[in-house]
Parts: sequence; C-alpha cells; structure tokens
Amino acid sequence: MALSKIDVANMLTGLVPNDNTIRRPNAKPLIFNGDMKIAQRGTSTSSVTSTGYYACDRWNTTITSGGTWTVSQDTDVPTGQGFLTSMKYDCTSANTSLSANSILVHNQANEGQNLQVLKKGTANAEKITLAFWVKATKTGTNIVELFDNTNTRQVSKSYTISSSNTWEKKVLNFPADTSGAFANDNSGALSLLFYLTVGTNQSSGTLSETWTAYSNPNRAAGQVNHADSTSNNWYITGVQMEVGEYTSDTLPPFQHETFGDNLLRCQRYCQQWNHDMTGGNETQVGIGWAYNSSSIYGFKDLVIPMRTQPTMSSVSGTNYYRTHNNNTAQSFNQIGFNASSTKGFWIFNAGTFSSLATDEIRTVEIANANGYVRADAEF
Repeated sequence: MALSKIDVANMLTGLVPNDNTIRRPNAKPLIFNGDMKIAQRGTSTSSVTSTGYYACDRWNTTITSGGTWTVSQDTDVPTGQGFLTSMKYDCTSANTSLSANSILVHNQANEGQNLQVLKKGTANAEKITLAFWVKATKTGTNIVELFDNTNTRQVSKSYTISSSNTWEKKVLNFPADTSGAFANDNSGALSLLFYLTVGTNQSSGTLSETWTAYSNPNRAAGQVNHADSTSNNWYITGVQMEVGEYTSDTLPPFQHETFGDNLLRCQRYCQQWNHDMTGGNETQVGIGWAYNSSSIYGFKDLVIPMRTQPTMSSVSGTNYYRTHNNNTAQSFNQIGFNASSTKGFWIFNAGTFSSLATDEIRTVEIANANGYVRADAEF
C-alpha cells in the first residue's frame, strides 16, 4: 500500500499522529520508571505493613491493615515485550477480614509542571490513556484511579484480571477534565493509584468513572482483595500514560529509556550511595576535613538538583563507614547531616573520633555492604 505524504513526513520526523495530539520521540514519558528497572533503595523488602518506597524507584506502597507483603523488583515479565523487570507484591500474611480503613495501593505522584500538556482545567483538556502489563494470582475486578491533588478531584476505571498467573495487557481510557488546572510547580499534582486491597471507606459507593469532586466511598468500588491468601502475588510492568485516547491497536509503543536516562530522571527524587556501587572496595561519600579533634565535616555534591530540599539519611551499623588520612583508616558507625541545599549539595558530619589534627583532609567512605547514604525528595 502506498504511503501518503503525511505518512512519510511522520516517519521522517518521528511524529505519531492520533486525533488532536502527537508524541515526539524525544518527549519524556509522563510515568517514571514504568518498566521497574531502577531500584536504588534495594531490590526487595520483606514484612511490609507500613507505607513507604520499597524496591523500584518512584513507586510508593500505601498500606494500612492490608496484610503483610514482600515488595520486590522481579525478573518475571511478559514474553517478547522488551521488559527485563517487574514489581512484585507477594502476600506473606493474609487479611481475609478487612477493616473499613484497610488499603493497599501501588502508586506514583507526578509534578504539576510536568503535566501541563494535559491542559487540564481548560476547554482544550486532553483525554488520557493508561496502559500496563499485570499478572496476578487472584482474578476479578481491579481499580485504577487518577487523583488530582491540586483540586481534590478523582476519576477511576476498572479492569479485569481474567486468567490467574498470566501476564495481561490493559489499556484504559480516562476522560478529559475541563475543571481545575494542575498547579504549575513541583508539587505532586496528579497521583496514579493501582488498588490491590481496600476497605469499605473507599469502596462502599459507586465507582467515579468521570471526573468528580472527592468522594471517598466512590474511589475503588468493586476492588477484589489480593490480601486474602498467602498464595497471592501481584506483578506490574510497562506502565505508560499517553496524552489522547488510544485503543490497544493504536497505542504508541512503550518508550524504553536507556538505563542512564531512566536513572537520572529518578534521581530528581532519590539519590542513594551504596557500598561497592562503583566496583571498588569502598564507595566514596566525599572529602572532608577535621573540624576539631573529634569531628569531620565535608561537602557532597548531589548528582542533579532535586525536586525539593532533600531529607538526608544513612543507616547505622558497627563499622559501616570509614575515614582515611595518611594511609591510616578509622571506622565509625553512622554519617550525620548538618544541612542540605536545593542548589545541589549537602553538608555531612562523620562519626566521633579522638585526637584528629584540626583541618587535616579526610576521605569518608561506605565500608560495609549494608551501609548507604540517601537523599530523598519524594512527595
């Protein structure tokens, strides 16, 4: 079949036409780490019963009375789709009798300044297409929600897991919203929520399938309980959000980023230095100096400036860290932090020592496989 001039032009420029919107090949995905490839904090966390960021970067686990889980980065992926990793929820302690406030949600928030392309709150507001691959032990109805944190508005869609323990691709269309523009700043304007378990507080109403003002009972009506058996697993990968309305036939392909590009985008929200991350015996935290006879201070540049002033932390353990001067090493248990700056650096203090020579130059290192230093600027 002959190609039209428009088809040829689109092929040459890389533009993907669809109704009133196009996507350029150098445009960054609206979803971060949709292929679950980046896992700076570690690849697995067991006994998860509280909310936090576990395993894959940018993906938050929100949980209250929703069973006990191991959350991990996994290599089980749909065949032939170019994915290497997924995020896995493995139920290790069941909850067959949910309380009203029970919840388990796999979710990600995005900055409002990244979302202006959706034109939300205007007459030209765009529809949104969400696509993802999912695999679960338990079949039945599941809920995905978009939540507008700027204006406290919500819309949800259901999808069905038809076959147990089988990868299935889902494509969901969300309507445009002409009410309530996203804040054009670094706040978490939009949250994407995949429900796994939910109590009656968020499921006793009627599912909000059009954009509406906040109504808690209508957010996840119909959601099955993936926490009702320790045999249950839930996997996800290939999450993509597209501007416009697509079907499974017209959906643009998943944008596979290079590992470096993916990591760099995630490091706006989390930067972690681990032992041996560069292939050596130690990982350098930074260069410092003896502030007095017992304290070492120093500066550490961040990889990139972060979304907001980060919260700095390090794990404590016996001899997890080390300092060197003149070929002499001294071990200590934890690195502290005095200040951090949105300009891209932070100030650390290292250990408690004796008999340091004031102003002598010192290297500071992570010396144990369990040691790390983390800068966190997530929502």
